[in-house]
Amino acid sequence: MNHIVLFRPDIPQNTGNIGRTCAATNTKLHLIKPLGFEISDKHLKRAGMDYWYDLDITMHESFDDFFENEKGDYYFISKFGEQFYHEQDYNVTDRDVYFIFGRETKGLPDEIKEKYRDRLMRIPMGKDFRSLNVSNTVSLILYEALRQQGFKDLS
Repeated sequence: MNHIVLFRPDIPQNTGNIGRTCAATNTKLHLIKPLGFEISDKHLKRAGMDYWYDLDITMHESFDDFFENEKGDYYFISKFGEQFYHEQDYNVTDRDVYFIFGRETKGLPDEIKEKYRDRLMRIPMGKDFRSLNVSNTVSLILYEALRQQGFKDLS
C-alpha cells in the first residue's frame, strides 16, 4: 500500500487537494501534528474538503509517534535530495511505501534530512525556483509509484 505523509501541514487547501488525490487513488494519508489549521466540519468545508470523511487517514502526534507505528519503505521529498524521484523502484508487494513531505513553509526538519539522507529524493526543476506546490509534488510522485505498480485497483 502507498502512503502520503504530511509533516505539520500549514495550508488547508493543499491538504485538501492531497486528500482528494489520496481518496481517488486508494492511498492512505498521514498527518503529523501540529497542523497549521483546524480540522472541523466548518473549516473542512471552507477548504473544499467535503470528501474528507471518505479518506483513510491517521493522525500522529510527532515523527517519533509516526516511526513507532508505521513500518515500510520511507522516501523523503526535499529539494536537497540527491536522487530523483523517478529513479526509485516503488513496485514492492511485501511492504508499504511511505512518501514523506515537509511543511510548506519550512520543509522537513534538518535532523530528519540528515538521518535519512540516503532516502531523500527531489523533483528536477529550474535552479532559480525555491519549490513546487506540495499538492502538485504529491501527485507527481504518487502517480509515478502507481504507474510502476501497474495502477493496481484503479480504472
